[in-house]
Amino acid sequence: MKVFLAGATGVLGQRLVPLLVAAGHEVGAMTRSAAKVEPLVRLGAVAILCDVFDRDELIQAVRDFKPDVVLNELTDLPDDVTKIGDHAERNARIRTEGNHNLIEAARRSGSPKIFAQSVAWPLPDGPDARAVADLERSVLAEGGVVLSYGQFYGPGTYNEDAKPAEPRVRIDRAAELTVEALDAPSGVVTIVD
Repeated sequence: MKVFLAGATGVLGQRLVPLLVAAGHEVGAMTRSAAKVEPLVRLGAVAILCDVFDRDELIQAVRDFKPDVVLNELTDLPDDVTKIGDHAERNARIRTEGNHNLIEAARRSGSPKIFAQSVAWPLPDGPDARAVADLERSVLAEGGVVLSYGQFYGPGTYNEDAKPAEPRVRIDRAAELTVEALDAPSGVVTIVD
């Protein structure tokens, strides 16, 4: 399949690219950073320099790639876990506006199946919870698949040295299960240990 991967340089995305390529998929790996293009190419992807908030540019990028699948693994989280609260509005925006832009781009490029990252635990009421609910509703309304992940742990995650509370999933296992889920029917796929 041709997989348009938004969020290709995130903690999960950078693990997905080589797994998708190894599985025989052609990967269009989207990044908004020119500095991250070359590492994506070295992983075997077609690097796509694009910002999810530039709607017209995104629509053109998806049209040009002609994917079978749009895989939304976008988040806007800080490197420092103690600063998550400071990023709530930014993360909510990428889950709402960014997700809606990806859906519109998919519609305008032949309606490939949409997969989008969500969380497998309840969030306290606030911008993040509302954004997750919006993302899930909009993806399911398109006949897509919500990938409901447990808390990540392992190298490169907020939980490198200890397992978080359940639901949880080791980051490398999350990537493996995501690749396996690309054949899933519309609905919610829970990805946990």
